[in-house]
Amino acid sequence: MSKDLAETGRLQVLLSQLGGALDGYLDFAHPDAFQSRDDWQAALNRPLPEKGEGIDSVVKELIDTLVANASAIPNPGFSGYITTGGVTASALATTAASISSPQRYMLTAFNYVEELSLLWLAQMLGIPTLKGVYSSGGSVANLVALGGARQQAFEAIGIDPASEGIDRPVRIYASDQCHHTIQRSAGVLGLGRRSVRAIPSDANGCIRVDALEQAIEEDRTRSLLPIAIVANAGTTNTGAIDPLRALGTIAQKNGIWFHIDGAYGLPGILDPRKAPLYDGLELADSVIVDPHKWLGASVGVAATFVKDRDILLRAFTQEPADYLEGSVETDESETYQHSLDDFGIPYYDYGVELSAPCRGVVVWSMIKEIGEEGFRQRIMRHNDMASSLARIAQEHPQLELLLEPTLSICCFRFVDERVDDLNAFNQKLLRHLVRENNYMPTSTRVGDQLAIRPCYIGARHEPEQVQGLIDEVIRIGNRLL
Repeated sequence: MSKDLAETGRLQVLLSQLGGALDGYLDFAHPDAFQSRDDWQAALNRPLPEKGEGIDSVVKELIDTLVANASAIPNPGFSGYITTGGVTASALATTAASISSPQRYMLTAFNYVEELSLLWLAQMLGIPTLKGVYSSGGSVANLVALGGARQQAFEAIGIDPASEGIDRPVRIYASDQCHHTIQRSAGVLGLGRRSVRAIPSDANGCIRVDALEQAIEEDRTRSLLPIAIVANAGTTNTGAIDPLRALGTIAQKNGIWFHIDGAYGLPGILDPRKAPLYDGLELADSVIVDPHKWLGASVGVAATFVKDRDILLRAFTQEPADYLEGSVETDESETYQHSLDDFGIPYYDYGVELSAPCRGVVVWSMIKEIGEEGFRQRIMRHNDMASSLARIAQEHPQLELLLEPTLSICCFRFVDERVDDLNAFNQKLLRHLVRENNYMPTSTRVGDQLAIRPCYIGARHEPEQVQGLIDEVIRIGNRLL
């Protein structure tokens, strides 16, 4: 028995206690955590413990103080941003991996499932020829993809940027609707945030192809090295999908890496009514998707897929380390006899993380639970919810639809001839709506108009929530009038 003071067992009993509390939390019969903020802050605001209280005390406070005053994000009424609470399979898989396989390396079933799940995910989302690597979220996933783009562009002129750095200004092309992680990736990669040229979008939020071609032509005369063209497969603001085939064709014609940011919207391809919008997906050099969005994983699971995974190896490989030398079997003539004889697939050289959890088992467990058909049903249900809300907004005299939905985001607002400033009024209406803790969308702008913007992606989102949201918007809007 361990002499360490930390508990290293009793998982069945303790997880059962915590699981019961989590099931209770998911009833959402409690007020928002802010309402009792003074109480839980006072309970938690304690000096550094000199002596511990033991695991039972920890579990009790987890249940009574933390879980009881946790996030509103898993609530079925929450439809803000593009985030949601994870499904049960995700929580179980994460827990299993954290105990039995704390790293994604070595010749274990978890390392095998890491690759298998990437294969399943690529097949399900229409990119079966691409190879992937998991990371913590869309920020890192985009960074990894653009790292591959940087590597390809500079190798083409005889420079290894990962080893030698860059020697000239570059250009990344993305629409003015792209996620701001594209600019941040450019900054982190040493390309500079200002290297991202924002291409205007049209009234539907899609990149203007003519403006892109003009920008490339202008930059060619300035001797700027093109790195990538970034397309959106479901923008964060409105869910718009750029014309992928047109952008991919331009990228091929100009010898530029073609990257598709499908962090939110790529699973939309499972809806056969929306699948034609993804025409040209096969032209991509890289694609990202966040399973912790529409697919229901707990936050911390994203995937980058590329045509040539070796380019990621060259972009992100680590230098040799003494502590790793001799740690695994290097004689190919020898037969592996232990899980520690090899690191398995070297995901640590395909991205920026050395230590990393087994994220693949989360994706594997979710796909195994409900299959491709289960995800298709969810995607179609959510797209239908956005379409239903749009129809109601078009027909109701006190609502205005600001943009026809592409996927599961709908942008609308409350209108009344007595309101002088509709943007300010709808902002105020939204804060009142959220604080009632039943329906919690967020907002965005469509042109210069502020929109109430529900995004339906959660496994707990059901059709009846559409009418419920509409009823509350009308009720609060008229009350404010």
